Amino acid sequence: MSKTIPIWTCVLNRSIQNHRERMRQSALVNDGESSTCDKYYGDTRQMPIDWDCSLHLPLWVSGTERASIEKRLEEWTQQLDASGADISSLASCLKKPLRPLWISQKTVIWLNEVPDHESWDFTPIILVSASSPSGVVQRRTSSEFSWNYIPGAGDDEESWARGLTPSLFWNCAYDIINAGPEMCNQMVADIVEKDRVYRARRGQDAPQVTVKAPNLLPSSDHQLSDNDESQLAVDLANFNIDRNSSDEDCVISWLGLTNLAVGTSQNAGVSKVDCILNCDKESIFADPKAYLHLPMVTSKFDRFSLLNNLPSAVNFAKLNLSEGKTLLICCDNGEDISVCICLAILTALFDEEGTFDGGNFFSETCITKLEMRRRLITICKYVVNARPSRGNLKQVFNFLSGGRAGLTNMPT
Repeated sequence: MSKTIPIWTCVLNRSIQNHRERMRQSALVNDGESSTCDKYYGDTRQMPIDWDCSLHLPLWVSGTERASIEKRLEEWTQQLDASGADISSLASCLKKPLRPLWISQKTVIWLNEVPDHESWDFTPIILVSASSPSGVVQRRTSSEFSWNYIPGAGDDEESWARGLTPSLFWNCAYDIINAGPEMCNQMVADIVEKDRVYRARRGQDAPQVTVKAPNLLPSSDHQLSDNDESQLAVDLANFNIDRNSSDEDCVISWLGLTNLAVGTSQNAGVSKVDCILNCDKESIFADPKAYLHLPMVTSKFDRFSLLNNLPSAVNFAKLNLSEGKTLLICCDNGEDISVCICLAILTALFDEEGTFDGGNFFSETCITKLEMRRRLITICKYVVNARPSRGNLKQVFNFLSGGRAGLTNMPT
């Protein structure tokens, strides 16, 4: 949040400005003949004259780091412009430039003095940190402000979320907040357990969530009697978890006309597809002739899990896609592993226009990280909940850059 997000907000602002300038020039050249140009010209006129493209960093980032980042902003902007990302949609709806704001545990905000956001000349990206700020001077820097980092405060949610998923949190956010610090953990445990029972009754994957007890100091403040524990228990029937927005009710995502789809293994059984490539640890009931189960885990647990299974996955995809069949690639959440496997298949078996060619384009092309990034952006346009991890993407790139020999022997 100190550098990465500020960099991206700056790059996006610059890319939007470039796009609108191109549309403005195009509108002037066509002199109003194109309705499309008129539309974008209208959007351009709504853009503030002083559209802010400067880099906004927190005070504790040193001047040396700022200068180093600013030298690369133009390069990153050009890469984004060339990636195929849908900048036009963002440019049409964003009326003010993005700008990050930082909030920590010690931030003091006087609500009656905060101006209405409509009066701001930027669109705020509010960055909330759970880490504790400190006034201790950092060594080797000129900064007079730093952070006492709390491990897991911003990522690695599996280590601290107690089984709570984003959808469960937002469905029960007010219940959790209103419970207060003392009852928060118990509230989360009850919500997670109710969701687990809900899934189990429907035959879905519902593992028991185990939470390691915190190491508390022996203090009377932390000693709970049986009566206290019973008071903390909450009737599960009081919770109304909205299933309309939960993961298992989400439809699969089709990638245009490629015959490829991405989704969760929970939805695979009811999906109208010709064949299924299941990357989940648990198998599902499906026609054995049109089903391949390749259990995989993320790079946090096995750095080579995807890499070892990708040849079989691409072989299976080529065999079925060459016959005009539709293929669903699924995993437990439809966000990470299945997206990465789909990326490998899309890159290895489809040409630059997204047409299946059995690997001809791939065999004649040196796949770069930029090309793989463009393919991933294409997938993300359709799979809007995609969250591929860096470790899994690295395995895909290693396969694509070094596994060409193995692809030449794939069945036709």
